[in-house]
Formats: sequence, structure tokens, C-alpha cells
Amino acid sequence: MAALSFPDTEGKISRDRDQFLRELLRELADVLEDRVGLEEAKGFLARVGARIGDKMDAEYRGLLDVDRMDLEQVAGALVDLKARINGGFEIEEISGDRIVLVNSACPFGDYVHGRQALCMMTSSVFGRLAANNLDYARIEKTETIARGDSRCRIVVHLTEGEIGREYFG
Repeated sequence: MAALSFPDTEGKISRDRDQFLRELLRELADVLEDRVGLEEAKGFLARVGARIGDKMDAEYRGLLDVDRMDLEQVAGALVDLKARINGGFEIEEISGDRIVLVNSACPFGDYVHGRQALCMMTSSVFGRLAANNLDYARIEKTETIARGDSRCRIVVHLTEGEIGREYFG
């Protein structure tokens, strides 16, 4: 077999595994939104996020050697897990009835713009992790980069209410 002659691509093509996976998720969200609609696409991505949330919850509980995390541990885990995937979440507020997080950098980067279904990954991961430990969570996305806001602001309500997606432990 003859040797393949192909030009050197080093520094000329920027795609790496991280970029490829973000593009893949964006295109998946795009296809889902176009084929089944935004609400159904959110549902599919919510299921994926819930599975990931359960796995991450088990990892954090194992690391902390606890059966259930308390409020501050849950908040810390939410910030830590997003930092691990290049999100910029910080705690704005912790109280007995909610955790408020703000985010300056989406893990999906520019690929999230116009793809609100991708926010279901955050909602579901946060919702599962919080509900598994604190019995209940209701996730309200008051600001999202995907909708065109300059940041994300996520309220993890720990009491029942009208606005947001509910998760039960």
C-alpha cells in the first residue's frame, strides 16, 4: 500500500474533541428542535441530563462519604460540576428555600446561542442532584445565554411553586 500524502493540518484546523462534541450536541439539539419541536427536544435532553445528574450525584456522595448531601454540599457540587466542564457558575445566594447560581460562561460556548433545548442539560443535572439529596427541586432559568442574555441565572427552588421544572427525590 502506498503512503498517504496529506497536507500538514497542525494549526490550520481548529476542531478538537471538545469542539467536536459541542458541535455534535448543538446539531443534535437543532435536529430535535426542527423535527419534534422545542418542547419535545427539551424532553429528550432532560432525560439525558437526568441520567448524568444521577451519576454525578453518586460520585459526589462517594467522594464526601455521605448518604445525602446537605444544602451547602449540594450548592458546592453544582458549582464544581460545571467548573469541570468549563462553565462559569458561582453562588449568588443560598437560603433555606433556594440556591441561586449565576453563570458567565456556558460549557457549550457559542454553540448554545439559539438552542434553548441545551439548557435542559443544566436544568436536569441540577434538578436531579438537588432533589436526590434535598427531596425536591424546582429549576427556574431566569436568564440564559441561549436566549440571548449576557449570563445564565438559575434558581434552584427547594419548595413547590408555579414556575420552573420540578424534580422529586
